[in-house]
Formats: sequence, C-alpha cells, structure tokens
Amino acid sequence: MGRALRDRCPRSSHGEWRPGPDRPDPLALLEESNRGRLPDLVPVRHARMLASPFAFYRGAPLVMASDLSRAPATGVHIQVCGDAHARNFGTFATPERNLVFDVNDFDETQVGPWEWDVKRLAASLVVAARTSGLADAHASAAVQRACAEYRSTMAALAELSPFDVWHNRIDISQIVAAAPTPRAQAETAKLVTKVAHRTSLQALAKLTTVVDGRRVIIEDPPLVTRLPPEDLAQAHRLARAYRATLDPDRRLLLDRYEIVDAARKVVGVGSVGTRCFIVLLASTVGLEPLFLQIKEARPSVLSGFVPGSPYANQGQRVVVGQRVMQAASDVFLGWARAEGFDVYVRQLRDMKWSPDIGAPDPGALSDYGRLCGATLARAHARAGEPALLASYLGRGTTFDDAIARFAVAYADQNERDYDAFRNAVRSGQLEAAT
Repeated sequence: MGRALRDRCPRSSHGEWRPGPDRPDPLALLEESNRGRLPDLVPVRHARMLASPFAFYRGAPLVMASDLSRAPATGVHIQVCGDAHARNFGTFATPERNLVFDVNDFDETQVGPWEWDVKRLAASLVVAARTSGLADAHASAAVQRACAEYRSTMAALAELSPFDVWHNRIDISQIVAAAPTPRAQAETAKLVTKVAHRTSLQALAKLTTVVDGRRVIIEDPPLVTRLPPEDLAQAHRLARAYRATLDPDRRLLLDRYEIVDAARKVVGVGSVGTRCFIVLLASTVGLEPLFLQIKEARPSVLSGFVPGSPYANQGQRVVVGQRVMQAASDVFLGWARAEGFDVYVRQLRDMKWSPDIGAPDPGALSDYGRLCGATLARAHARAGEPALLASYLGRGTTFDDAIARFAVAYADQNERDYDAFRNAVRSGQLEAAT
C-alpha cells in the first residue's frame, strides 16, 4: 500500500512550490487569525513577528496551512502537530520525573496530512539558517539530514510491535551519549543539569514577590498584568472546571495545592493575544509552589482545510492530540470551558526548554535537524501506520531531496510575505507595539 501511494503522489512532487494566481493574501490571513484575540495584545503580536523572518514564520502558521492545502499529498491523514517548526521541539519532565525530548506545542494539532508537519519543520530549518546568516547549502544539508533521519527512524519503528512503538521515547541521556565529541558531551550534560532545575521553585523567585506578607505574581505590563476581580474569579472557575478532566489520582495530587494568585501572561509568538493565565498554587503543607498555565485553545489553523475535530472543546482537542503524539505528557494536563471559550491547562515550567537555533553553526543546525526528524517520525508512528509511511518513503533520497527543494522555495516565499508584512506595519495598515 505504501509503494502504491507513489503512483498517486510521486515522492519527487513534494519538491514543488510556486504560488498560484489564486493564492490568498497572506496579510488577509494574518488579520483573520487575529479575530477573537485580545485587541490590546494584537500590536504586541505584530511586534514580535517583526523581529525576523523566522519570528514571522512562527506567527503565521495559518498562511502555510493555506499554502500546503494546495500542495501534493498522499491523502494519508494521521494526528499531526500542525505547527511542527523547529522551536516547537524541546525537553520536559515526564510524570516519572525523567527528562525527555519531544514535540512540545500542540495548539494546532489535528488529524491531517503527515507531510504538512515534515514540510513545516523543513522550511523552518531553512528560515532559521538564513536568519542566523548561514548559506542555503548548509540549510539544505540540514533539511536532507532531518528527512533522512525521519525516514530511517520510521523504517526502524515499522519493525517494532505497536506496543513498543507506543513506548518508544527519546530520553535526554540518549542525546548526551550521541554528542559527537567528549567536549560536546560535557557541554550537553551541563545544559541538561541546568534544564533540570527549571521548575516551579525556580520560577517562584523570578515571577513572584511578597507584598504585605502575601506571595503575589510580579506585574510587568503588558506582558504580565494583574487580573481585575472578575477575571480572577474566571481563572478560579476555569481551574475548578479543569479539575474534573483529570484522572482521579491526579485530582488527588492537585487537591493538595490551593490557589494563591493568578495573572495574565503573554507567551510565545503565534499565541500572543489569546487569553493566557498563570496560576500560582502552594501545597497545603510546606507551601511548596506549583505554577499552572491556563491557555486559550482556539480552532486549529488546519481546521479550514481538513475535516473538523471530533471534539467540541478545543482544549480537549489539544490535550488528546498531545497525548497521542507525545511519549509521555504533563501530569497536570487537562482542559476546561468557561464563559464561551475553551482552554487547556499544563504546568508552566517543569524542566521545559527549547534550544536557541539562531547560532550560525551549520553542524549544530544539522544535528538538531536530525534530532527533530527522528522525534517527529516517532510521534507520527504513534499516531499512524509506520510501515505504510516507511514503504512510501523508501530507502533512497528521493523524498529527502524533494523536501529540501521545497524548503528553500518556501523560505523564499516566507521572505516575500515577511516583507509585505513589514511594509504594512510601516504604512500603518497594521499596528505594532513599540
């Protein structure tokens, strides 16, 4: 069946990208994606997207989803990330307190074409490489290595039982061991030690202070703002509704904490303008801190191009997609609905870290691309049939070469869209915060 897909969609056809005359205006799509966001934060979102072509790429997943809906595809749909760019991979702690590397952003997850995730990752590597000053030759090499790793990992997983595929994961110890030199291993191990201390306890000193004997979240408008009484009450209602979506054992754990304070916090690039609260809790014994993030879940950017989600609650869509694709998920992951909008809940900081891929180091970019390719293949293998995809991809480099061509061509498109966006801000058509 996998080989037969090559007749329907030749692997070389994935290298095609040229915008058609009917391509929607990317600025119109951007304004469409701003609908329903908090108006005072939309200029902040635009300002963050102005930082670089890569920042624009991160903030405009709807534009690429629209473009990919017109691109060749096999017709095989599985649970996909929906926004698998290179910064949406990273580390976090499993419920057993092991540090793993995985896909770590699922705001746009949906059942859709698997190729869209691969192309989103590939193009992001080229955009990031150009932003850091690397040549396209280095970027293409990184994409080809990422695709080769995706192919080889998928082929290896196709030989395993479904049970073994489901429990396959990338522990951070594997990454340390795979570092090419003793020096690189030592540097990676040092970074791992640092990341392991990124916990709620560390966040307590950074995000809070004591006022009149009470621990409160530090205000830093417009990025962190105190909640008026009605919004604070809403955060409490969301927290109570979310509790019901947890398994009984995790509910018991949550009940050992009580809410101390809450605030609105701006996060990310693409998420700016959505309702996002951080909630400080403390254990009823010992006052140990716990930070939760309550984040608005809007319909996926893929929803206009693929069949809709079976979940009425968009927060549940995010949580289910995350649990399908991740080898292990946050112990406090859940969802809720209140006052007409959906949210999902997770820990704000629990050994979470994403790498800075802005350094002009072609070897580091290539190694990171390979890691992301293997990680994405493992996530897709959990969600679909690895033997089907492995057979379609084959043993040669036809698919890798095609995706590399696409990635460079689409990076060119992203730069054209970024220039149009920048000109719209300069002309006053779009507002960006100073």
